[in-house]
Amino acid sequence: MGQSQARTYLSGVDYDAMPTLGDIPRHYARTRPDQIASVYEGRETNWAELDRRSNRVANVLRAAGVQKGERVAFAGKGSDEFFELYFGVAKMGAVIVPTIWRLAPPEIAHIATDSEVRVLFVAPDQFERLETYKALLPQVRVVTLEDGAAGYERFADWRDGGDDSDPAVEIDPSEVCIQLYTSGTTGLPKGVMLSHYNVLGSREIPDDADMDWARWEADDINLVAMPLGHVGGVGAATMGYFNGVRNIIQPEFIPDKVLDALAAGVNRLFLVPTALHMLLLQPRVRELDYSRLRYILYGASPIALELLKEATEVFGCGFCQQYGATETTGTIAYLPPQDHEQQGNRRMRGAGKPMAGVEIRIVDAARHILPAGEVGEIQVRSGSIMVGYWKREDATGDAVSAEGWFSTGDAGYLDEDGYLYIADRFTDMICSGAENIYPNEVENAIFGHPAVLEVAVIGVPDEKWGETVKAVVVLKAGAEASEDDIIAHARERIGGFKLPKSVDFISALPRNATGKVLRRTLREPYWGGRERKVN
Repeated sequence: MGQSQARTYLSGVDYDAMPTLGDIPRHYARTRPDQIASVYEGRETNWAELDRRSNRVANVLRAAGVQKGERVAFAGKGSDEFFELYFGVAKMGAVIVPTIWRLAPPEIAHIATDSEVRVLFVAPDQFERLETYKALLPQVRVVTLEDGAAGYERFADWRDGGDDSDPAVEIDPSEVCIQLYTSGTTGLPKGVMLSHYNVLGSREIPDDADMDWARWEADDINLVAMPLGHVGGVGAATMGYFNGVRNIIQPEFIPDKVLDALAAGVNRLFLVPTALHMLLLQPRVRELDYSRLRYILYGASPIALELLKEATEVFGCGFCQQYGATETTGTIAYLPPQDHEQQGNRRMRGAGKPMAGVEIRIVDAARHILPAGEVGEIQVRSGSIMVGYWKREDATGDAVSAEGWFSTGDAGYLDEDGYLYIADRFTDMICSGAENIYPNEVENAIFGHPAVLEVAVIGVPDEKWGETVKAVVVLKAGAEASEDDIIAHARERIGGFKLPKSVDFISALPRNATGKVLRRTLREPYWGGRERKVN
């Protein structure tokens, strides 16, 4: 864990008291038992009760035969019960696998199968899919959250079958605690294994760092509205709990409800740029009092400078950009509030400077380090780099070098002051509304259409989502299909956020001499004249 002396944030948070996720409710049950930890749709849970309930979760899982290191999954939108599960799973040494609620049932079933889960916890927004999950996952026990569903175990009843005693399982901070799935270039998602140390122990903040945005006050109120299957959503929530503050949990991002929360006193939140844009489109956004709002953290995709300028003017709080990846446990670079100005500046086009303890370098194709100003691939090394991909040793070796450098797949450069700027992506990934979408996933969903001979998928600029998915289709000789036909076919196979928003039909796909489809050639008409090839 590094230094032996106690380390604290401004709010008096003791790093050494919480080396693992399960230690968070333990610590605050001792130090502030009656203070509120979670608020969900008016329901409040204090730290003592969160500790007791997470103990019950741990004990019931152990009684059910779930072993240390085994996986349990969650499907659905956010709730306070998710965090009882989250901390309880951590206390008994198992691994939580939260999924993105917008995925299609076969995609969630694939994740559950790949991670070999023992139990699947399902939130109400997924109840209409329960029979599908039961059919796809016949060996997996299903437990339903909140009010439950007829014929299925209800989480509260299941949880309360355990006792309140601490499971007292010895957990090493290097052990995996969470597994998040990120799409792969083969079309199959990879499970990113993150340890307790990745999530908590690598986040020490030096006293002399310009990181007031990362130092919490005891009366802060944190809003959790981003999807919990994302490192940005579950990571931002974890930091709120880690710092012992009140966490307001909303099932999903709904602009009006977020504005209500800000008006009611929320003073910290993490948003993706698309969500920030949607807030600014609300008719009453300029009528509310944001005097209590301290910081808005934003990230997971690039942001338009004009949008950022408008946001700083409307909300009048500190803004901090976060750049990172699932494999880096989220933030590896930040653009601090002091680099944000209402009139805009050059640095606001960048991703910021490295977090404490993070090294960033730019390399060419031969892995030679490039000087300031030259564009190459962004590589990162820090204590937050993933343990690896679940049962994908080859993929882990390709992504992380023997010296610990993780290759992001992003193209960028460092300026003379060490600030990072994103220029393009070396991978073909599409980032739409901060969701990562790989073309092969969408292509696989389209290719089975009887009229399709070939298909290539690209990302094109979009004012609302940053990028949207476009399918470029070659039809079989004599076959006919419309844009609606193609999209409807894909809808049965992948989540709605991955669907093409438009379809172009052409006679042949551009290829290089080896036959590889030239997606960059397809992209160029849409991205020509833009400073960055990401939006």
